[in-house]
Amino acid sequence: MKCWIGGLGVLGPGLPGWAASEAMLAGTQPWQMAEAAAAPPSILPPTERRRTGPTVRFALAAAAEATEREPDRGALETVFATSNGDGATIAGILDAMHTPDGAISPTLFHNSVHNAAAGYWHIAVGSTAPSVSLGGHDGTFAAGLLSAVTGVVARGRAVLLCAYDTPLPPPLAECRPTAFPFATAMVLRPAQVAGTRAALTLRYVAEPLAEPVPPTEGLDALAAGNPAARALPLLRALAARRETLIGLALDETAHLELQVTPC
Repeated sequence: MKCWIGGLGVLGPGLPGWAASEAMLAGTQPWQMAEAAAAPPSILPPTERRRTGPTVRFALAAAAEATEREPDRGALETVFATSNGDGATIAGILDAMHTPDGAISPTLFHNSVHNAAAGYWHIAVGSTAPSVSLGGHDGTFAAGLLSAVTGVVARGRAVLLCAYDTPLPPPLAECRPTAFPFATAMVLRPAQVAGTRAALTLRYVAEPLAEPVPPTEGLDALAAGNPAARALPLLRALAARRETLIGLALDETAHLELQVTPC
């Protein structure tokens, strides 16, 4: 399957947005670890904005940056991919269940569903376009990319892919460690247009990915700390505008092969 990559967004440790991070991702400027934070999303009306937590804010920050040059954000189909969902909200609900009255805030429940970020995005841009929200453990970014590219090819429409995860609070963190928050987004298109960065050819391979020993330091090591950060090899190739072949694990039995060709 083939598509083209347009707008990009990223928010993570030492990566405060695509425009500010492109040179670091390309390796032409040094990268340093720094805490990442997302402000309340200005694209939302004030009432909804106040209800968002860090997980939704990271997702919407990346999605907003990737689509800032889109003439109609609401026309984009979307795929939102997250392994952990909003763990802080889930923890809040579990804590509330152990109080004497066991009452759960409607806002907490509203934010606990796996498609909460997608719902806020579609409210923000006034979209009724198709949307998919999914998770795939450590292969979540790969699963989201497969879903998004399939949508582009099958329906001939542009798709916004947004992958995001934030750390879980204790005691959930003991079962699913996530080292830092990270979000990335990209607009995938059925044809090349002005501003297109690269062509992406995707192939599903029904075999385990033979992964090399992961790096232990530097920007490349971030990929192991957050499921959404598995996007970093692709982001780095796009930033450097270099042709490359990338393998992304889906699970223990299959992987994706990505051919990136700069435009």
